[in-house]
Amino acid sequence: MQKRKLLTLSICTAFVLQMQLIGDEIEKESATSKESLGNVEIISSNASEDTDSYTIDSMNTSTKLDLSIRNTPQAVSVFTRQKLDDQNITSYQELLSKIPGVTLNKWDERVYPTARGFDIDYNLYDGMPTYSIADYGANDTDLSIYDRVEIVKGANGLMTGAGNPSLGLNYIRKHANSKKFKGNITLSGGSWDAYSAIADISTPLNEKGSVRARVVAKHEDKNSFMDNYEKTTDVFYGVVDIDLTDSTYLSFGASVEDIDRNGIRWGGLPAFYSDGSKTNLSRSKTISDDWTYWDVKTTSYYADFKQYLYEDISLNLSYSRREIDSKTALAYYYGTVDKTTKNADGYLYDYVSEAEEKEDNLNLYASIPFKAGNLEHEIITGFSYNKYDFKKNNYSGTGYISASSLNFSDINIANPHLSANIPTLELPSKTTQKGVYLAGRFSLMEDLKLIAGARVSSWEYEADNGNGDRKFDDEITPYIGVVYDLDDNHSVYASYTSIFKPQSVKDSSDNYLDPIDGDNYEIGIKGEYFDGALNTYLTIFRIEQDGVGEDTGRVNSKLEPIYEAKEGVTSKGFEIGISGNVTENFSLDFGLANFEAKDENGDKYNTDSSRTTANLFAKYTFNDFRFGAGLNYKSKQYTKSDFFDKKIRQSAYTTADLMAGYRIDKNLDLQLNINNLFDKKYYEGIGDNSMVYGDPRNATLIVKYTF
Repeated sequence: MQKRKLLTLSICTAFVLQMQLIGDEIEKESATSKESLGNVEIISSNASEDTDSYTIDSMNTSTKLDLSIRNTPQAVSVFTRQKLDDQNITSYQELLSKIPGVTLNKWDERVYPTARGFDIDYNLYDGMPTYSIADYGANDTDLSIYDRVEIVKGANGLMTGAGNPSLGLNYIRKHANSKKFKGNITLSGGSWDAYSAIADISTPLNEKGSVRARVVAKHEDKNSFMDNYEKTTDVFYGVVDIDLTDSTYLSFGASVEDIDRNGIRWGGLPAFYSDGSKTNLSRSKTISDDWTYWDVKTTSYYADFKQYLYEDISLNLSYSRREIDSKTALAYYYGTVDKTTKNADGYLYDYVSEAEEKEDNLNLYASIPFKAGNLEHEIITGFSYNKYDFKKNNYSGTGYISASSLNFSDINIANPHLSANIPTLELPSKTTQKGVYLAGRFSLMEDLKLIAGARVSSWEYEADNGNGDRKFDDEITPYIGVVYDLDDNHSVYASYTSIFKPQSVKDSSDNYLDPIDGDNYEIGIKGEYFDGALNTYLTIFRIEQDGVGEDTGRVNSKLEPIYEAKEGVTSKGFEIGISGNVTENFSLDFGLANFEAKDENGDKYNTDSSRTTANLFAKYTFNDFRFGAGLNYKSKQYTKSDFFDKKIRQSAYTTADLMAGYRIDKNLDLQLNINNLFDKKYYEGIGDNSMVYGDPRNATLIVKYTF
């Protein structure tokens, strides 16, 4: 706590000293300024679509400050619309597999991804954090309605409040930026009867083009290399953007994503035969039947308002709401397999559920860019509010029953015809987080910039039955970074930031432990070339997660376990990245990440996360042809078995991807993507009963018509 107070005091001191230095200059420049607001061009919104770029001019995911990638004192990256399209990345889980430093840890339809040794436990949509629980939704967000995804490595508590110091993904929606009618229709067909159609249409709604609309609709049907599996996805998104005046902007929209999955697995394949030897079952095998399903419907609404007050000073107000409804009928197997007979040696658990989640987000902030001492500065101050309302999770289950009739040569599981009629005891419940934040970018000299800020958060969990209620106030999240320009192309930086993670365990006095502190230290060098078309970085980081609750082995008067806050986990490593257009015809995206994480006893932490990962994709274009190739590497990972005194391992592996495209004319384009070209057999998830294969070789042919 003392460390946090000193850091916060240092930040405040930096603000005060800087404001004293420039205060007189602001007053002089304001007194003599005769400029009016003028005609502000709002609709560009730094969109990445309609460009061939693998990078963007600026991003504000880490601090809300308008910073270039080079001037952001953390490792950041972006998947632009062009990069997503070139690699045919269409969903959240596909995206995770292409991000350097991320291990997917897939269980079934669910993933438990990690970065830098810690769980990735939040996403952002247009800069607003969300905390919906993935277990109940098994959601796999479709990317067709997003312009790009911005990524911040390490802690991001200034903008998000609670979470782990791992990684944050910020999904930036598409907008109605066009003042003329235009659009595109995309059709695709691929392996395992995968077919999709997307229509993306923009149009002005008045003669001036000050009111514009855009609609994106998608339908996808696909089977799988897995037996029984079928998936249908329907997406609809509509947005209206309005220039109310030359200085006032309003945007509002809504989206629906409906995912229906049948023949679904719950958990993965068993790792062991009954004699303790490792299984090597077919990739098509799943412990499931055609009566199983896992359906999710996500409905979202949002509104953004921007008012320019004077020159570039703006007031910004955003609101969003998400509603997630999910239904399941599932079968889980726990045990091993007889090596000779292929009979199950374990238990089945049949389960059905109906869950409902709602989330409201509000963000109000002012952006105050200004010039003083002939140097550019910016201050951001704001308030954020997030309420996650877990309305229900009704369920029913058979419990663990003998699976003696189950044979892995021909898996058949009888439908128990359960009804989801048992309310989960802890629900309904609400998690509410509020925060006020202040951040600034100050040019101390032409070549030296200070980025500093702080957030004060409150976090509260309330269950209708009072079970587990807890509240934490005045959680301080500091942010401080320094960027120094070595020359026209290179900058060095150092930064410190943090994040906190509430806990649900108690000490010997029956009080909940304080939230876990996650502290993120980074130093690095960044490069920016060809007027920002190409960005590079090398960063070295150290993350400390302190105050982690550890079971003492004792219980209180209620027979509940007693925990003590311990030092926790330390993760340290480095990352290298290159992304952008090397020449007009050659685009490159490369990232390599390495870390080592250990607990307070010096033991390896989260060993099921690959310590080294790398992703490479390069594209060359000449005339109307383009060719791309990619490599994806993950080092070994392992976990301990609960059945045997053994480790379950996935050795290091590399997969290769290819892309070829041809622009027939200005309207029509063809593209072929092949993933896992050499048909590498590997697991994306490991565990006693959660062995999940990665996709075999597959191909997709895409036809796009633009008008």
